[in-house]
Amino acid sequence: MAGPGQETRAESAEADREIVISRVIDAPRELVFEAFTEVRHLSRWWGPEGFTTTTRSFEFREGGEWDFVLHGPDGTDYSEWIRWLRIIPPERIALLHGESRDDPNAFESDLTFAQEGAATRIEMRTVFPTRELRDEAVEKYHAIEGGRQTLSSLAAYVTDLARKGAQG
Repeated sequence: MAGPGQETRAESAEADREIVISRVIDAPRELVFEAFTEVRHLSRWWGPEGFTTTTRSFEFREGGEWDFVLHGPDGTDYSEWIRWLRIIPPERIALLHGESRDDPNAFESDLTFAQEGAATRIEMRTVFPTRELRDEAVEKYHAIEGGRQTLSSLAAYVTDLARKGAQG
């Protein structure tokens, strides 16, 4: 079940291969978008609860890549790689995400940022190559809960930034 301000749905033609998670964040759209554009931001909030991130390389531009390691709370390290496919500030980011550049199981995510009054609705739509890979991500890697936790971390981070900005 989705927590406050969060929704999960699957209703497109690719529904059996996708996960859609959204959340309303009490911060301006430009700030929520900016949290994806720089390592100094991403390293503070990326990943599920208890995870930390170490960046090997980062270039936020279309065709650019982010090579990083997620460190799990149990000490397990997970190599991760993202290629930024499309960037439309402050509306949309499309990316390809896998364990490495040549990962045959890499999946695409499309993030949209919509202004809702003074808040922002972020929607993360992830489409896997197959239904089996989606099911494995959900069952083995807890992708839905991990996605919700990641958006919760983002929300806490940017809400705090917005508060500090308002204080001058």
